[in-house]
Amino acid sequence: MPVRIRPAEPQDALELHQMITELASYERAEECVKVTAYDLEKQLRDVNTPFDCAIAEIDGKVAGFALWFYAYSTWEGARTLYLEDLFVRPEFRGAHLGEALMHHLARTAQQKQCRRFEWSVLDWNEPAIGFYERLGAQPLSGWTRYRLEDGRINELLNGSGYKSKEFAR
Repeated sequence: MPVRIRPAEPQDALELHQMITELASYERAEECVKVTAYDLEKQLRDVNTPFDCAIAEIDGKVAGFALWFYAYSTWEGARTLYLEDLFVRPEFRGAHLGEALMHHLARTAQQKQCRRFEWSVLDWNEPAIGFYERLGAQPLSGWTRYRLEDGRINELLNGSGYKSKEFAR
């Protein structure tokens, strides 16, 4: 089966949204998906899109995607490619699409002179962990990921004990 990896386009927004929802369902977090197909279409049309996305096709059928963005490593002094999501639809698993997408991202990281290519994996997702380790990736130890979401961001700004006129803007 011929595999094609191509950039996501605005007309892919509905299918991309469906795959994001499928991924969230697999990760037991459907209620966390707030993005809409309309949001994705608008973002894919934007000159300064907040992400890059590759669509994987087999025989013209959308089979998976990889979505990433760039960060900056102060220690490396260089750009980092951060893979936000990698997903292959169940009926296409075993066709090496995940590997094709990871190769595409590695080439992209190399072309963009990234010194790191990073991502996170749920600790219970053994199939993904095994896949990444077979590719040669190593888990990072000693780091715990933290997050502030919308409401907590507002609480930090409005409710924290730190009130400096110099920084309160």
